[in-house]
Amino acid sequence: MTLNELRYIVTLAQEQHFGRAAERCYVSQPTLSIAVKKLEEELGIALFERSKTRVQPTPLGEKIVNQAQLVLEQTAAIKDIAKSGKDQLSSPLHVGAIFTIGPYLFPHFIPELQRIAPNMPLYVEEGYTATLRLRLRKGELDVIIVSLPFTEADVVTQTLYDEPFVVLMPTDHPLAAFNAIDPAQLHDYNVLLLGEGHCFRDQILEACPALQPAADPKAGHIRTAAKGSSLETLRHMVASGLGITILPYSAVEATRYADNLLVYRPFVEPAPRRTVAMAWRASYPRHKAIDALRASINQCHLVGNE
Repeated sequence: MTLNELRYIVTLAQEQHFGRAAERCYVSQPTLSIAVKKLEEELGIALFERSKTRVQPTPLGEKIVNQAQLVLEQTAAIKDIAKSGKDQLSSPLHVGAIFTIGPYLFPHFIPELQRIAPNMPLYVEEGYTATLRLRLRKGELDVIIVSLPFTEADVVTQTLYDEPFVVLMPTDHPLAAFNAIDPAQLHDYNVLLLGEGHCFRDQILEACPALQPAADPKAGHIRTAAKGSSLETLRHMVASGLGITILPYSAVEATRYADNLLVYRPFVEPAPRRTVAMAWRASYPRHKAIDALRASINQCHLVGNE
């Protein structure tokens, strides 16, 4: 039994497809298939049920895959400990951020981090909070950037900055005549929101009760819940005249439209806002890498951390 074989069965259980699992493991499909079969023969049991459409773990195989995942996590921890005795700013740093933060934060802090730690390769990715949480636990990500509240056992969370929400609208929209928007005013207009699964959607609904679905379906105006996976989708829909939307302040300057097409207005105080934080495993030994990441974000002069 080898670590590679354990990695193969964990990946195969996740992908439920030999080809995709082999691609993720950077080996050929026959190599992965032979290794899995060899491990099954060594253990004397079938780890997977194979069909023409997919591959899935057997009940006993699922238990072994879970144990294999723990072994791989501990192996990664051993490597981290070894790296901590070396230059902490020379090994790759894997950073994940939720969809409504990554596109607007990465362009700001990456150049600064390259200046602070020029020999530390940086890998970034975006995802839902639940996905990033799981990848952090598995050791596939070193740090994640999320919106609070966020709690996880044996994970350290540290606030980075606060940012208010703003209302984005066409320049000729009636709300554009106001200097600041009261959340109650949104009740009369079509507000475009992200689909289910985005924590930003939940934060908006909590901060703006007027947007909650009315008990009487005939009351108020119809509101469109966009199923697009990005704030940019909502921006395009606003530009096309489908309604208005709410963005975090950091997303305002990312517009690619002419200045006379879209405008934004802040909310009246106390304005709804979110708190952005970074989280990492308490056992993660590269404290200098964490410090460098935090310093690079603090240098961005984002809303609330100046």
